[in-house]
Amino acid sequence: MEMEFCAIGGYSEIGMNMCAVKVGNEVVIFDMGFYLPEVIRLQDEETVKTNLTRDELINLRVIPNDHVINEWKPLVKAIVLCHCHLDHIGGIPYMADEFNCPIYGSAYTIEVLKSILKDEGIKLKNKLKVLNGNDDVKLTNNLTLEFMPMPHSTPMANLGILHTPLGLVIYGNDFKFDNSPIIGPKTDYKYLKELGEKGVILLVCDALYAHEEMKTPSELIAKEMLKDVMLSTENKDNLIIVTTFASHIARIKSTIEFAKKLNRKIIIMGRSMDRYITAAENIGLVNFRKDAFITKYADQIKKKLFEIQKNPSKYLIICTGHQGEPRSILQRLATKDLPYEFSPRDQVIFSCKVIPAPINIANRVALEAKLKQKGVRLFKDIHTSGHLAREDHHDLINLLKPKHIIPAQGDVTKLTPLADLAEEMGYVRNKTVHVLKDGEIISIE
Repeated sequence: MEMEFCAIGGYSEIGMNMCAVKVGNEVVIFDMGFYLPEVIRLQDEETVKTNLTRDELINLRVIPNDHVINEWKPLVKAIVLCHCHLDHIGGIPYMADEFNCPIYGSAYTIEVLKSILKDEGIKLKNKLKVLNGNDDVKLTNNLTLEFMPMPHSTPMANLGILHTPLGLVIYGNDFKFDNSPIIGPKTDYKYLKELGEKGVILLVCDALYAHEEMKTPSELIAKEMLKDVMLSTENKDNLIIVTTFASHIARIKSTIEFAKKLNRKIIIMGRSMDRYITAAENIGLVNFRKDAFITKYADQIKKKLFEIQKNPSKYLIICTGHQGEPRSILQRLATKDLPYEFSPRDQVIFSCKVIPAPINIANRVALEAKLKQKGVRLFKDIHTSGHLAREDHHDLINLLKPKHIIPAQGDVTKLTPLADLAEEMGYVRNKTVHVLKDGEIISIE
């Protein structure tokens, strides 16, 4: 029995994540994402236009080019989604139909996927199956899939653990170590060590921040940063706007908590905000609607903004637009496309980092310039990452002791720092640590 690995997407760019593991004559796919910078060019907020064909989307580099595994497609037994971010699941509506297999994800991931499919008017033939953390499912006689809960910047993220006769394949793209998460369980280091003792043949791991010589701080630190800005800054006579990742339910929860301490009416605006919050509420994870008015509809948003303009100091808005996306709520406020006149006292809190892609950087620079022209007070980088940094990777490798390591989630400049670390720890480039490009297939021996 042989094992092969195909890097389909996310190995020459940040996003568009997809790979396939072939064990004997059986294949498991991990992730099926889209490339957000290209998506931003094609659409308003967070869903791809449906009038483009599958091959057109591939040619535009919106979704991964999976033609490289055409011969493997009849052998695929499962599509595995380890969390709900669109650079990991956004390709599902346009790609999954070619695979005669179920799709596995946590309750939250599947709920978000159902929402995307409903919004796009797409019906898949694939069965959507919930597999929550600490559970496993037998895919075939030789392959069992297990999920291990891991903290990330969205709920119910997991390590994907594929049990094979050749050893464990561990897919960790994306997650972080966190001993004090706001939602979900903390990192189980003991179980990671147990997995290492069972024998890990391959670790595929997000290398996005492997160049950062640090340990990624807990989400609790981000909560304290947010608390400091919201509760310890002069804000008696002004509107407060907080913008963050719509899928970052823990961050939104913290924002609501502090807004209540300020006795502010909480208004949440934006289609993607509504999508991710509704998914979390549908599975009983949170109940934000008891404390906040949530809307995605233009007429309701405009009506609320007229109310807010009369007395801004009574309100706090949580909205889309942290990356300066062209049709996001914050961008439309800044360009007066929505009816609110900023005052120099108003505050905008960016509880995020800028995603390091040229279009995101350019959009944020333009947005910030517009807000500064209005005299708005900006609070940036009120955030901690959802990804491992270099010293976290060091600990992960020590715990799992994988035979092979494949860095994921980036081009060669992002993947190389993790490979360099692995070499320092005794791995050999192109033999036991592999920096791949989209479309490459290697044997795992």
